[in-house]
Amino acid sequence: MRFLSMVRVNESLGVVPSQKLMEDMGKLIDEMTRKGKLVSTAGLRPSAEGVRIRQKNGQQSRTDGPFTETKEIIGGFAVLEAADMKEAVQLTERFLRVHGPEWDVECEVRQMEGPDLGAK
Repeated sequence: MRFLSMVRVNESLGVVPSQKLMEDMGKLIDEMTRKGKLVSTAGLRPSAEGVRIRQKNGQQSRTDGPFTETKEIIGGFAVLEAADMKEAVQLTERFLRVHGPEWDVECEVRQMEGPDLGAK
Protein backbone atom coordinates (compact mmCIF):
# COMPACT_ATOMS: atom_id res chain seq x y z
CA MET A 1 0.00 0.00 0.00
CA ARG A 2 1.12 3.53 -0.67
CA PHE A 3 0.87 6.37 1.79
CA LEU A 4 1.46 10.10 1.45
CA SER A 5 3.22 11.73 4.38
CA MET A 6 2.77 15.50 4.15
CA VAL A 7 5.24 17.58 6.11
CA ARG A 8 3.65 20.61 7.73
CA VAL A 9 5.88 23.50 8.79
CA ASN A 10 5.46 27.01 10.08
CA GLU A 11 7.32 29.16 7.54
CA SER A 12 7.23 32.22 9.76
CA LEU A 13 9.69 30.58 12.19
CA GLY A 14 12.41 30.80 9.51
CA VAL A 15 14.16 27.59 10.60
CA VAL A 16 16.76 26.51 8.04
CA PRO A 17 18.00 22.89 7.82
CA SER A 18 21.48 22.45 9.31
CA GLN A 19 24.25 20.58 7.51
CA LYS A 20 23.88 17.75 10.06
CA LEU A 21 20.14 17.48 9.38
CA MET A 22 20.78 17.34 5.64
CA GLU A 23 23.39 14.60 6.10
CA ASP A 24 21.21 12.58 8.50
CA MET A 25 18.20 12.98 6.23
CA GLY A 26 20.29 11.85 3.25
CA LYS A 27 21.26 8.67 5.10
CA LEU A 28 17.67 7.95 6.10
CA ILE A 29 16.39 8.60 2.57
CA ASP A 30 19.07 6.30 1.14
CA GLU A 31 18.24 3.53 3.61
CA MET A 32 14.47 3.76 3.12
CA THR A 33 14.88 3.86 -0.68
CA ARG A 34 17.13 0.78 -0.70
CA LYS A 35 14.60 -1.11 1.45
CA GLY A 36 11.78 -0.17 -0.95
CA LYS A 37 9.93 1.87 1.69
CA LEU A 38 10.46 5.33 0.17
CA VAL A 39 9.01 5.80 -3.32
CA SER A 40 9.52 9.55 -3.67
CA THR A 41 10.26 12.58 -1.54
CA ALA A 42 10.81 16.31 -2.01
CA GLY A 43 10.74 19.60 -0.23
CA LEU A 44 8.63 22.43 -1.55
CA ARG A 45 9.72 25.96 -2.38
CA PRO A 46 8.45 28.72 -0.02
CA SER A 47 4.78 29.65 -0.20
CA ALA A 48 5.83 33.13 -1.37
CA GLU A 49 6.49 31.48 -4.73
CA GLY A 50 3.20 29.56 -4.78
CA VAL A 51 -0.31 30.20 -6.04
CA ARG A 52 -3.61 28.94 -4.63
CA ILE A 53 -6.51 28.45 -7.00
CA ARG A 54 -9.95 28.00 -5.51
CA GLN A 55 -13.22 27.07 -7.13
CA LYS A 56 -16.43 27.95 -5.33
CA ASN A 57 -19.89 27.92 -6.89
CA GLY A 58 -18.29 27.38 -10.30
CA GLN A 59 -16.14 30.52 -10.02
CA GLN A 60 -12.38 30.38 -9.75
CA SER A 61 -10.20 32.76 -7.80
CA ARG A 62 -6.43 32.99 -7.46
CA THR A 63 -4.29 34.00 -4.48
CA ASP A 64 -0.58 34.56 -4.90
CA GLY A 65 1.71 33.58 -2.02
CA PRO A 66 2.89 34.01 0.59
CA PHE A 67 -0.08 32.60 2.45
CA THR A 68 0.31 34.56 5.68
CA GLU A 69 -3.17 33.65 6.94
CA THR A 70 -2.08 30.01 7.19
CA LYS A 71 0.01 29.10 10.22
CA GLU A 72 1.14 25.72 8.88
CA ILE A 73 1.76 24.88 5.25
CA ILE A 74 2.94 21.76 3.45
CA GLY A 75 6.71 22.09 3.20
CA GLY A 76 7.41 18.71 1.64
CA PHE A 77 6.19 15.18 1.20
CA ALA A 78 7.16 11.54 1.09
CA VAL A 79 5.41 8.73 -0.76
CA LEU A 80 5.85 5.59 1.32
CA GLU A 81 5.37 1.92 0.53
CA ALA A 82 4.11 0.18 3.67
CA ALA A 83 2.14 -2.90 4.62
CA ASP A 84 -0.41 -0.85 6.56
CA MET A 85 -1.03 2.48 8.33
CA LYS A 86 0.91 1.32 11.39
CA GLU A 87 4.09 0.83 9.36
CA ALA A 88 3.57 4.12 7.48
CA VAL A 89 3.29 5.92 10.82
CA GLN A 90 6.46 4.22 12.09
CA LEU A 91 8.38 5.32 8.98
CA THR A 92 7.09 8.87 9.40
CA GLU A 93 8.10 8.89 13.07
CA ARG A 94 11.67 8.01 12.04
CA PHE A 95 11.63 10.92 9.62
CA LEU A 96 10.48 13.32 12.35
CA ARG A 97 13.09 12.09 14.85
CA VAL A 98 15.89 12.98 12.43
CA HIS A 99 14.88 16.66 12.74
CA GLY A 100 15.87 16.83 16.40
CA PRO A 101 14.48 19.12 19.09
CA GLU A 102 15.03 22.43 17.29
CA TRP A 103 12.28 21.74 14.75
CA ASP A 104 8.54 22.12 15.32
CA VAL A 105 7.31 19.91 12.49
CA GLU A 106 4.26 17.74 11.91
CA CYS A 107 3.35 15.13 9.32
CA GLU A 108 -0.07 14.05 8.16
CA VAL A 109 -0.14 10.46 6.88
CA ARG A 110 -2.90 9.27 4.55
CA GLN A 111 -3.31 6.18 2.42
CA MET A 112 -3.32 6.77 -1.31
CA GLU A 113 -5.83 5.14 -3.60
CA GLY A 114 -6.32 5.00 -7.30
CA PRO A 115 -6.39 2.61 -10.25
CA ASP A 116 -2.79 1.44 -9.69
CA LEU A 117 -2.86 1.57 -5.90
CA GLY A 118 -5.92 -0.46 -5.00
CA ALA A 119 -8.80 0.68 -2.90
CA LYS A 120 -9.33 0.40 0.81
